[in-house]
Amino acid sequence: MKKAFVFPGQGAQFVGMGRELYDNSAQAKEMFEKANEILQFRITDLMFGGTDEDLRQTKVTQPAIFLHSVILAQSLGDKFDPDMVAGHSLGEFSALVAAKALSFEDGLVLVSKRAMAMQKACEKEPSTMAAIIGLDDKTVEDICREIKEVVVPANYNSPGQLVISGSVKGIDLACLKLKEAGAKRALPLKVGGAFHSPLMEPARIELAQAINETAINSPVCPVYQNVNAQPVTDPAMIKANLIAQLTSPVRWTQIMLNMIADGATKFVEVGPGAVLQGLVKKVDSSIEAVSA
Repeated sequence: MKKAFVFPGQGAQFVGMGRELYDNSAQAKEMFEKANEILQFRITDLMFGGTDEDLRQTKVTQPAIFLHSVILAQSLGDKFDPDMVAGHSLGEFSALVAAKALSFEDGLVLVSKRAMAMQKACEKEPSTMAAIIGLDDKTVEDICREIKEVVVPANYNSPGQLVISGSVKGIDLACLKLKEAGAKRALPLKVGGAFHSPLMEPARIELAQAINETAINSPVCPVYQNVNAQPVTDPAMIKANLIAQLTSPVRWTQIMLNMIADGATKFVEVGPGAVLQGLVKKVDSSIEAVSA
């Protein structure tokens, strides 16, 4: 039996996240306080007792989910025994820290820089995302290509659930065409911008320098990366894929299928929420999926 540990991305946050870890573990408390120091603001105050609005700020959301996931993985001790790991979008950074390819401090700094760079890119041009339910991937891809605006597949979440990303006009046009093509739902998302699209190019350039200057080691197990859905252990390849991630789609459906094909029989979600467990079940209802 092989175990896959998976780490959630943006959207999994909730007020109170991480509080139990902070209160019950001296090591967790030390890591949270270290994070407050690195970020130069008390993110713990916002995580434990802020508002939903506080947690929706990109500069808070991404580090908060990263901290919850990484510190939870650390608290598992010997129970964190992955044969493989993966993380959805932002979660890839959590997975790399948990798999010892990236230090906690460096991971947090990169996630904070990523959040700021993405926020800046969002402010440059009005852009958004939409969830498309009930169409096959190829139909969605073909319709995106037909539109003369920036609109691309961004998150392949599970069969029949694909998120598209692009300019506001592009997303509006795509949603109309996709509904005409038979989509059950074409639902605009409440997000700040077009993540995992060419509109994130300014953020990719900014983050590339920071990633290239950061030490990445060989992980303790293969990391299935968002860009190619393949198991990677080579540090140079991990870096290249991390840089490409901001403007490339998250191939989560393919990651889950590849992990299962490579022997994963149990998925453990490490972090807030249970979104990834639901996606595993949509790919293969016979696979065990649990929270850490």
